[in-house]
Amino acid sequence: MTTRTMAVVSAGLSNPSSTRLLADRLATAAVAALRARGDDATVEVVELRDHARGLVDDLTTGFAGTELQAAIDTVVGADAVIAVTPVFSASYSGLFKTFFDVLDKDALIGTPVLLGATAGTARHSLAVEYAMRPLFAYLRAVPVPTGVFAASEDWAGGGDTALADRVERAAGELADVLAGRAGRPAAPRPADPFADPTTSFEELLRGH
Repeated sequence: MTTRTMAVVSAGLSNPSSTRLLADRLATAAVAALRARGDDATVEVVELRDHARGLVDDLTTGFAGTELQAAIDTVVGADAVIAVTPVFSASYSGLFKTFFDVLDKDALIGTPVLLGATAGTARHSLAVEYAMRPLFAYLRAVPVPTGVFAASEDWAGGGDTALADRVERAAGELADVLAGRAGRPAAPRPADPFADPTTSFEELLRGH
């Protein structure tokens, strides 16, 4: 059994917040999924609201304070990251973006990331795809295919069932990456006729 480390980055502003609630659900599901695959995980949470002032200081001085540096080290040193933000003005929050702005641009290369977002309305449901995913692509992290968005109505009634399904699917994808399992096998590539240096172009054309 291998024990992995997961860093959970939550950018919720209130306490408690739906952002932290979603982050916790994703982390719990990811740990359970990893254990089902024969591995284990430890989880460390970085609550960005606790580092708001430190982030501003870092941006203006170029130096991270002790507490912020510890949070950065937690994220950079993790085997996987679960990153969850509230959606403001159709995108991730400024606090969320600021944290990833102060990281070294190469710090998350190859790191598996599970993306999550919360908002008061389902109108923001594509924010994970058009805002968050490009950010982590730029950082050369490896976001899992399923991002999880939760609007206010997703926390009760039938919506909660749909949210639970998305959480489970995304957590399973993250666990597969951490456990070293290959995804769906790629379709076999057709043979490249032009890879044969002994066959002339004219001879190749005769077969078509």
